[in-house]
Amino acid sequence: MRIAAFAALIVLGASIVPALASSSPWTEAQGANLRLVTTGVPDADGKLRGALEIQLRPGWKTYWRDPGSSGVPPAVDVSGSLNIAAAEVSFPAPKRFPDEFGGWAGYDGPVAFPVVLTVADPSKAAVVEAAVFLGVCESICVPVQATLDVDTGGDPQNTDDASVVAQAFANLPAEADKVFGAVAATIAGDKLTVEAVVPGMPEQAELFVASADGYSLGAPERAIVDGRLRFVVPVFDQPKAAPAGVVLPYTLTTPSGAVSGSLPLD
Repeated sequence: MRIAAFAALIVLGASIVPALASSSPWTEAQGANLRLVTTGVPDADGKLRGALEIQLRPGWKTYWRDPGSSGVPPAVDVSGSLNIAAAEVSFPAPKRFPDEFGGWAGYDGPVAFPVVLTVADPSKAAVVEAAVFLGVCESICVPVQATLDVDTGGDPQNTDDASVVAQAFANLPAEADKVFGAVAATIAGDKLTVEAVVPGMPEQAELFVASADGYSLGAPERAIVDGRLRFVVPVFDQPKAAPAGVVLPYTLTTPSGAVSGSLPLD
């Protein structure tokens, strides 16, 4: 959905319910409520698993990692945290929402984005101050900024929080392989051609490719040529000289499941 006009940026810090264990309070925004949940306990490598939960109101949507020409994907900044060095967000399989500009990828229901937080020193306490920036849209996009705070030592054995996080990670696409995934990707001129294999129903497969490393991509068009599944992706912008080792993240979906991987460009 293209942004016809940006609504005023909504900066949120107040919660609507008290803090719950190893999760932040729910924060209310136009079109959605959001919170950050963690397991409260990092593993031996200092990785603390969490989930950014978004409860969308009816008729509202939010965006995938590549939201199209004008969307706002979710981003998490933990630079203001205590003993937290980094945050990595993962994305469940999205849907395609067509529009007059070629469509965009996102979600139209409750969604939880898995987050892996890196604890700098696992032997010390960690307090997460996550500055979250994302977009939600109904007829226009509303950029939302919120600060979600979690004291990881508040209730580190909370089973409800652990269940939310486990389900978020379980909902991620599986890792692509030779029987379900992209098998070749080439760019010629302004088109990226991707060949893929899926376990049945190729006519219902959908491909989502994220722009990266100077590449700007459009919505793929699916075709079955000589029994082989192929997608042609418009390339709007690309570097004059392709950077070495460039890979483009992708998700491939069918009605029976989804996988994610990276496209190495030939």
